[in-house]
Amino acid sequence: MAKKLKKVDVVVVGSGWAGGVVSAELAKAGYQVVTLERGKKQERQDYIGVKDELRYTDRYEMMQNLSPETITSRVKIEDTALPVRTRAEMMAGTDLGGGSVHWAGATYRWRAIDFELRSKTIERYGKEKIPEGMTIQDWGITYDEMEPYYDKWEKTAGISGEPDPLGDKRSNDYPNPPMLASPAVKLFKETTKRMGYHPFQVASGNLSQAYTNPDGEKLNACMFCSYCTMYGCDFTAKSDPLATVIPTARKTGNCEIRTNSLVRRVLHKDGKATGVMFTDTRTGIEYEQPADVVVLGAFSFTNNRLLMLSDIGTQYDPTTRKGTIGRNFNGQFNITFLGARGYFEKKKFNLYMGAGALGGTMSDFAGDNFDHSDVDFINGGGIEMRQYGDGAISTNHVPKGTPKWGPEFKKNSIHYANRSLVAWYTPAVMSWWHNYLDLDPTYKDEYGDPLLRVTNRYTDHDRNMAKFGIEKCSEIMKEMGADIIDEDEVPQEFDHIYSGGHYAGGIIMGADPETSAVNNYLQMWEMDNLFVVGGSAFPQFGGHHPTSTIGALSYRAAEGVEKYLKEGGQLAEAKQATLNA
Repeated sequence: MAKKLKKVDVVVVGSGWAGGVVSAELAKAGYQVVTLERGKKQERQDYIGVKDELRYTDRYEMMQNLSPETITSRVKIEDTALPVRTRAEMMAGTDLGGGSVHWAGATYRWRAIDFELRSKTIERYGKEKIPEGMTIQDWGITYDEMEPYYDKWEKTAGISGEPDPLGDKRSNDYPNPPMLASPAVKLFKETTKRMGYHPFQVASGNLSQAYTNPDGEKLNACMFCSYCTMYGCDFTAKSDPLATVIPTARKTGNCEIRTNSLVRRVLHKDGKATGVMFTDTRTGIEYEQPADVVVLGAFSFTNNRLLMLSDIGTQYDPTTRKGTIGRNFNGQFNITFLGARGYFEKKKFNLYMGAGALGGTMSDFAGDNFDHSDVDFINGGGIEMRQYGDGAISTNHVPKGTPKWGPEFKKNSIHYANRSLVAWYTPAVMSWWHNYLDLDPTYKDEYGDPLLRVTNRYTDHDRNMAKFGIEKCSEIMKEMGADIIDEDEVPQEFDHIYSGGHYAGGIIMGADPETSAVNNYLQMWEMDNLFVVGGSAFPQFGGHHPTSTIGALSYRAAEGVEKYLKEGGQLAEAKQATLNA
């Protein structure tokens, strides 16, 4: 029997950007909030001295332990899914602040077409441009409606950047100037500009200068130490929840954050959420946390699994193509981030200096910035070149054909250190009827609960877009003066490697309850006091990185929760949509 705790206004599951933003905003508004985090308590000082490549880059110290709980994975519906066992095969953040603490910092707004992809594609190219079986849909919200939330998140995070020359309208510039460009980044930007493109500095959560955000939280300037991606920043120079929304929530006195608290069920009765049941992972004791509103602000996989385990919503069935929970699994991994690496004989760069979002980018081939009439895919993606800061252990780039060991390998690895650059494409990922999430019928976690099962298969559309991006990156690398260019190879099938952490969908947004699980406030159609926030809401993936969109949606959701607490009821009008599923 779970121990019942005192009821609060709102219980939030997860402490990353999604859960952290909602917690801070509602606590600031005077509501009593409890935030539950499955991982351990972390403070800034815990990341002092973490510049240990073996521990963090090679052994994934900050990633979720997959021994007690993981996912299972398969390509085709008729396949038997098998567990993903190692953190090298799937990166999922954990501990206070979630995956937002180890993110690189690259920040992009998604494009206006991303939010109305289906209707805008049909409007320009006709319905036949959308392949049979592709289940893309409009989000139920437009870029113009999203813009104020993007702006608010960027100010909270202190983003350093310059506007995309081909981007949609903004109400304000970024709150801080862009990071200084390194010689390698300058070469990329100068080259692509000479080619007639429109390069700009990657907007960065690694700050270009000291900054105090609107909530009074202070962040420092990045020192280009290179220990950024896969690491927590020890100098508070990277925007993350530990530096921003978590201290803001705590200062109100209205938010209690409980770590080591694994939420295993959303409790509900008579069509209303009544709270959550969680287990203290240190003691094994189960607790019930009652609340007027429940917010799931956890990782995409966790949000999906919690609804399924709690029997909330209608599970998607690929046979009938009906149901909303688990539908439209999407994300950027494996077949994405492909491009071309160039090796230079007469140019050297200090590649051991860097930051997670130090880079140049361009969006000439993103969204609908180019004519798709003669290409065999829709949407597009950004091309970028970043200087993360090479690691002495994990970074060893040599041209293709070099032996894996021996004198030639040693000679090339020494010669090409600081002589290779890579440009890659970040394609938008479309949704398909056959890519979805459900509960595995065989495998369970340490508590006896079914694991989440992922079914994910590539299509010609995915491969065509990847090939297009590789070709463009190779052209750029040639113009940059590379003497040797190695192009990435496009995989034919998904290899069950969930890299990068950009997994989305399953509890998607929309205006039609028949094809979406949540409305444009991230409020569930089937349970109006339950909000599900994060990448799980993406109907399909945009052509850039997702963090700022998750942040913006979190502010939108927080506004919705407050509105619900005051007024109740559904916050958005349901509309019927037509899809070619």
